[in-house]
Amino acid sequence: MFVHPWKGIIANIPTTLQDGKHVGESGRKLREDLAKKGFNPLKVQPLWNRHGHSGYAIVEFNKEWDGFNNAIMFEKSFELDHYGKKDYYSSRRKKDKFYAWVAREDDYYSGGLIGEYLRRNGDLKTVSSKEAEDRRKTSRLLTTLNNTLETKNQRLQEMQNKFNEVSSSMSTLMWQKDDMIRAYNEECKKMQENAHNHFKQISLEHERNAKCILDQKRELEQREKELLQREAQNENETKKLQHEKMINERAALEQKKADETMFKLAEEHKRDKEKLHREIIKLEKQLDTRQGLELEIQRLRGALQVMEHMNGDGDADTKKRVEVIQDELKEKEEELEDLEDLNQALIIKERKSNDELQDARKELITAFKDVSTRAHIGVKKMGEVDIKPFLVAAKRKYSAKEADVKSAELCTLWQDYLRDPSWHPFKILKDKEGNCKEILDEEDEKLVELKTELGDEAYNAVTTALKQMNEYNPSGRYIVPELWNFNEGRKATLTDGVQHLLNKWKLHKRRRY
Repeated sequence: MFVHPWKGIIANIPTTLQDGKHVGESGRKLREDLAKKGFNPLKVQPLWNRHGHSGYAIVEFNKEWDGFNNAIMFEKSFELDHYGKKDYYSSRRKKDKFYAWVAREDDYYSGGLIGEYLRRNGDLKTVSSKEAEDRRKTSRLLTTLNNTLETKNQRLQEMQNKFNEVSSSMSTLMWQKDDMIRAYNEECKKMQENAHNHFKQISLEHERNAKCILDQKRELEQREKELLQREAQNENETKKLQHEKMINERAALEQKKADETMFKLAEEHKRDKEKLHREIIKLEKQLDTRQGLELEIQRLRGALQVMEHMNGDGDADTKKRVEVIQDELKEKEEELEDLEDLNQALIIKERKSNDELQDARKELITAFKDVSTRAHIGVKKMGEVDIKPFLVAAKRKYSAKEADVKSAELCTLWQDYLRDPSWHPFKILKDKEGNCKEILDEEDEKLVELKTELGDEAYNAVTTALKQMNEYNPSGRYIVPELWNFNEGRKATLTDGVQHLLNKWKLHKRRRY
């Protein structure tokens, strides 16, 4: 039976008498000597008594099998040189060299310093019992791993089921969306057809009026010829005919102007329809009450203008329809004015509330400025370039002493680039719907040079700060402090900041009491 964790015993360590105490080699010196021979001891503990160094030391090895192999090699080495345990106890005249062996059962139960130390710091085990213990540990580990694997598989199956449910829901939503788009397209097509038919009807009516005026002009010209042939006829009748001709020409000119105005109104009406279609696409048919009123008023005004221009023949039914439209337009305008007053009051109230929220947010930012970034809620400087990637890149190119200075210089240089308003490495792209979007220009000369010379990490640090600067302060181009949720990597809400302060206050209160 061996002492476990595996231990060796060194005896016959030379000592000298100093100030009434025996002094010998230190445990560190002994451990270094044994390590040089390849025995890899963890620790060498000299044994002391009331007279000082006892001349004995305990060598501690790793408690696993590699430690056992080192201990046996340690013992065999000394036995081959005849400095083992038997040599120590059988020799009457011991030489001035170390004797050593592996601690066993008889050493464990021996009296004196060695037995006391071994019993205090170890227990007895056979090789077979150690192997059985290792097998038990391995078996328990395998059982634990199997249970963990089974749990993970169950969790994976649950997640797969949930994923299938979400996929099914998404498919249903996509079908519904397709149905809505199809219905919307059909409605748009129907509205376009109605507008086209209305415009065609206006054009036909214009052609009829023009033809009627042309016929009247020809008739008057014919009558003029007849009157000229009959010069002897009454002069008053001739002047009357000329007057009628002048009135007819004025009427034709007015009709022409009215036709041009009608065409302009029709074109504006068409453009208004197209603009309305685009607005419907953007808002997905979710127009509010104010927009509905404005569109209704515009429609009534357009209809009123068309009716006024078409009211040339003095039709009583048409005049009645004009009056009805005027009354309805007046009612809608009054309703819109009331809605505008209510909306203005809500805007003033919202601005006041927003100012109060911004003041509270500024106070939170001031309160959290000195809080460590390891905290859950703190202040993040948006637009500030992180120096760590520059330090990593500088260490690859310069010595350790120069790297700190070079990284600081490079970081400061790129921070100055970000503050320069003349450098704007962004470009504008249009999507399929015609919406403009500003994205980073990855082909910018400075960014390409940065990526080539300092690598992706420094490039990502600069582009991240650049995007933050463009989002938070594109005109001023200076660093902006922002309340930040570091755990979730997002902008913190006022609720997050206040909750964090309350938690800190509660913790401080518990510590006080």
